[in-house]
Amino acid sequence: FAKANVAAGRTVMEFRLEEGDYQAGDQIKAEIFAAGQLVDVTGQSKGKGFQGTIKRWNFRGQDNTHGNSVSHRVPGSIGQCQTPGRVFKGKKMSGHMGAERVTVQSLEVVRVDAERNLLLVKGAVPGATGGNLVVRPAAKARG
Repeated sequence: FAKANVAAGRTVMEFRLEEGDYQAGDQIKAEIFAAGQLVDVTGQSKGKGFQGTIKRWNFRGQDNTHGNSVSHRVPGSIGQCQTPGRVFKGKKMSGHMGAERVTVQSLEVVRVDAERNLLLVKGAVPGATGGNLVVRPAAKARG
């Protein structure tokens, strides 16, 4: 930070820019976007902890009756018998859910408040309140 002559901020991020107007340590303000422009918003989704297959992968669950006594929320069979004799990689199973990088594409910028350095975006963005977001011009047109 001493080399760039800036104070340490909340986060430090690096971006590739086409224009040569920026130097190391410069802030990128919300003014670079315009109302009506489409943007991609990237953030870290809310962590949900260790979840079962019903919540994590939308599995259906099993019968409450018809002879089922203890296996209502279990995933069921996870593979075949002797052939191939293993569980295939990528099998949808219980595990940690959320807290991963998510990008929501083609959201519309409703308004830019340059005075307060705010960007009003139409739609849901990933992450908890107060989380860090990266806003980029949209890679794809909505359609």
